[in-house]
Amino acid sequence: MTDLATAPGPARAAAGGSGPLMVPHFVRGRLVWGADVEYLSRDFGVPFVTPRIRFNELFPPRTEQGPAYDVPVSDIIDYLVEVAGRLVLEKNEYLQESLELTCQVSPLPRRVIENTFRRPGQFLTREALEYKLERVFGDPRVLDGWVQRTDPAGRTARLRAFPPRLVHMLAGNSPSAAMTSIADAALIKAVNVFKMPSADPFTTVAVLRTMADVDPDHPTLRSMSAVYWRGGDASVESVLYRSQYFDKLVAWGGGSAIENVIRYTGPGFHLVSFDPKVSMSVIGREALRDEETIRAVAELCARDATIYNQEACTAARHVYVEADPDDDAELARLDRFCELLRERLNVDRDFASAVGLPTPAEIREAVDGLRFLEPDYRVWGDYDGSGLVVRSPEPVDFHPSHKTVNVVPVARLADAARFATVATQTVGVHPPGRRTEIRDLLATAGAQRIVRLGSAMNGTLGGPHDGMFPLHRLVNWVSDDDA
Repeated sequence: MTDLATAPGPARAAAGGSGPLMVPHFVRGRLVWGADVEYLSRDFGVPFVTPRIRFNELFPPRTEQGPAYDVPVSDIIDYLVEVAGRLVLEKNEYLQESLELTCQVSPLPRRVIENTFRRPGQFLTREALEYKLERVFGDPRVLDGWVQRTDPAGRTARLRAFPPRLVHMLAGNSPSAAMTSIADAALIKAVNVFKMPSADPFTTVAVLRTMADVDPDHPTLRSMSAVYWRGGDASVESVLYRSQYFDKLVAWGGGSAIENVIRYTGPGFHLVSFDPKVSMSVIGREALRDEETIRAVAELCARDATIYNQEACTAARHVYVEADPDDDAELARLDRFCELLRERLNVDRDFASAVGLPTPAEIREAVDGLRFLEPDYRVWGDYDGSGLVVRSPEPVDFHPSHKTVNVVPVARLADAARFATVATQTVGVHPPGRRTEIRDLLATAGAQRIVRLGSAMNGTLGGPHDGMFPLHRLVNWVSDDDA
């Protein structure tokens, strides 16, 4: 492995040196440097260079079992827990380097990236990992071998959650996605190739280098490779995205990215898609009772709307408030809620900044037109990234982003459910006690997660994501049946 001290490229870039950033690859336990191919980052067009991909080195042939096939899950958990103990930003030189470089290509503020680096520690404890496997698999022994079962007719079969071969398109909107994806892949003993995102082509390798410092020969590490190519590059994807190499493509990304990879899927090569989702909030008229309550609920709403400056799928974009638009007093209280919500969008938080990137031109143009339609439409805020709230009688026809929130009055809380779809991920509800009133309607419409308003960033361990248990979906379920 190349030592950081002998790799001047990233260190020079982090210190403000000239030239493109150097992005190393990590291939089955080995760090690979090179400047064979140049790319531009997604958001700011920052140039960076990578080694050339050597396909035959990325993974073992399908005729061989993966390196971690016979490693007990308990040993893998031991390894992950020790690695997690070293994923401490203040002590880990790889994460420090990744932070400096990621700040140059990510739209997230430095403070938010720092907080994100600290987040996975709570998920990578022994208790959390064991609990997750128990909730997902019921009997985690199926990960280590063939577990016999007998049906009511007395017929027996042996079942195994067989280690899969996976190629991952990692998400670029949060550095913690790399850490959690690596941990999940390790737990199911998969053979993996991680495609790093251009908005953060550094964190994945930083984690793998940390794993190598713990044990460079660990079978889990030798099961993993991390490389970069530009999404949609057929010269790479037409080679890798084949059933002769992989079982499944695990894809996080925008709509165009998902549409691109769908064409490669087919018999024997399946897509597990975490495609773009939209979240929303549903608020009962209790929130408009008095000034103190309105202020408190506006804060809860802003917490959910500003997650990663509204870059995350969990960030609410539309807020449906139970209010009668023909009742002047109630409408005035709703407008006061909108005013206070706009103020609370402009606040520094652990995973959001008071001021984000400026509002995109297409949203500015649409909102400028709505300003002429008062009183049916009202607008609070400006386009400087500090927050924008639009009240409208129906959901706006543009996609709210960059800390833009659309508030829509509804006659009854249940009426908000008609705006949920299969693309609705998280719904924050207030008051919490009214969730039972609306959750079945939301689920029927397609919503996948219902939470207390203000807690969209939180979640219980071992729960579903995007309407499924990902680990259960990623493994290959194989039965040795005596029937």
